[in-house]
Amino acid sequence: MADSSPPKPAALPHFIRAIIDHDLDAGRVSNRSWAGYPSDARQGTKQSDKATIRTRFPPEPNGYLHIGHAKSICLNFGLARDYGGRCHMRFDDTNPVKEDQEYVDSILDTVKWLGFSWDHEAEVNLYYASDYFQALFDCAEYLIKASHAYVDEQSPEEMRARRGSLTEPGEDSPFRNRPAEESLTRFHEMRAGKHAEGSMVLRARIDMRSPNLNMRDPALYRIRFAEHHRTGKQWCIYPMYDYAHPISDALENITHSLCTLEFEDHRPFYDWVLERLAEGGFLRRPLPQQTEFARLNLYYTVTSKRKLQELVTSGRVKGWDDPRMPTLVGLRRRGFTAGSIQLFCERIGVSKANQWVDPSVLEIALRDDLESKAKRATAIIDPVLLEIENWPRGHREACQAPWHPQHAEWGHRAFHCTGSLWVERDDVRVSAEKGFFRLFPGNKVRLRYGFVIECSAVDLDSEGRILRVSARYFADSRSGTAGADSYKVKGNIHWVSIDEALEAEVHLYENLFTDPQPDSGEKDWLSLINPDAHRSVKAWLEPSLAQAKAAEHFQFERLGYFVADRLDHSAQRPVFQRTVGLKQAAR
Repeated sequence: MADSSPPKPAALPHFIRAIIDHDLDAGRVSNRSWAGYPSDARQGTKQSDKATIRTRFPPEPNGYLHIGHAKSICLNFGLARDYGGRCHMRFDDTNPVKEDQEYVDSILDTVKWLGFSWDHEAEVNLYYASDYFQALFDCAEYLIKASHAYVDEQSPEEMRARRGSLTEPGEDSPFRNRPAEESLTRFHEMRAGKHAEGSMVLRARIDMRSPNLNMRDPALYRIRFAEHHRTGKQWCIYPMYDYAHPISDALENITHSLCTLEFEDHRPFYDWVLERLAEGGFLRRPLPQQTEFARLNLYYTVTSKRKLQELVTSGRVKGWDDPRMPTLVGLRRRGFTAGSIQLFCERIGVSKANQWVDPSVLEIALRDDLESKAKRATAIIDPVLLEIENWPRGHREACQAPWHPQHAEWGHRAFHCTGSLWVERDDVRVSAEKGFFRLFPGNKVRLRYGFVIECSAVDLDSEGRILRVSARYFADSRSGTAGADSYKVKGNIHWVSIDEALEAEVHLYENLFTDPQPDSGEKDWLSLINPDAHRSVKAWLEPSLAQAKAAEHFQFERLGYFVADRLDHSAQRPVFQRTVGLKQAAR
């Protein structure tokens, strides 16, 4: 891991760690060989693998990573780090129809941003399933020759009809018992592009009556006349994910292949592929072991790649990095830190039980991460004019405040108090309800880091909206002076002077959906989009924020944590995103 990585949260015990501990104690993953690159048993590698374990993060490059992927990233890279192993970054790029280099680049950048690296000493463990297309083809040839696979020329509809159901067994294909030589000829013809898409597939010969539908002669290869983002038009047949994945794991000497629970029923086929090819001398033992864990489900969002794609293409959001999106690029744009996401993933833990997590858990992790890191500043996002009636004309009173209350070494920020200020509308009432101690006629409050004032009047416009506040100040009450202690007030409000306030564009966010599980059941999930999920306002900031840099975090006092937008912010046009409020909002 690079030196810039966020601090590693304390590792919590879970069942996968227990499995690894058992495998190490029992010697299951000992005495493994590693050529320094992926290889099969036919290469006769005898070099010992220095990695205690090997894991992998294997996304398909058909979209942007989301918060659910963060759990897998942190788990796989974290375990490799903690056990002195290696984690491979591998793209399972076996479907050229949906994949693109744009997604590859984004995924690599995101994993690095999260604080992880696939480089270790002389090893650069960045791989692609497309690197193994020839090896996968060779393995398929062997399976055909060994009568473990056959070319099926049924139509897709016929294959579906014969597959059976959870309660009824499947039926054998009429092509299931064709001679191996005939299947091999057809397979070579598929490779040569002599047959149309959908006209035939290569299938494993396992058991059409298996209670596990994944074992009913699953497809290994299909015809696709599509250009691949790495191999171009070199291939017109492509391996199925469930076939390519275990072989890729074995070639890379992966010891622990960690998948989410939806792949649990696929594990028998994973093991079947590895065992058949190990028997044929293609793969070395010990073979990879697949273990499943519960995926992360976050309330008030969707993580289906198809649905996220629809949000983008339909224009309901402004791209994959829209701060309302659960994509990691969206969360990063909104101001979530790599450290907060690592902390969140550690806290939710790893289990076999499906878990639904409230966004507040992620927000708490962010606040905990930013509390000691974010500079403090003042901003007014819903301004009301405050006029101090007895303020000397033209006078400017120098004030200062710490950049952080626990970091004296960070120094102070400077600003001025004048007779015309912006204050928050929420700090003003015409008449106060019980427990309200801020601005209302007759009440005294302290201007934070400034003077004590007494509200004398609140003016309303024709619609009853607060227009202006009038007050008088006490000249001997400035914060930091001897006279300040003479005034005992319960209210403390923030403010900025109108004549030096910095105008900024501020974006405020809420949950993207109004329903906690928008894509469950038969719901019309698009109708559940929260129309108030994004609001843009003009805000007024203290002058020190003119020096804010893109992607720099601040706590706007009493308002929450904000970040200078990493793409649109500039000194000439300040743009801030609200990352999270200071406390959990009511659902």
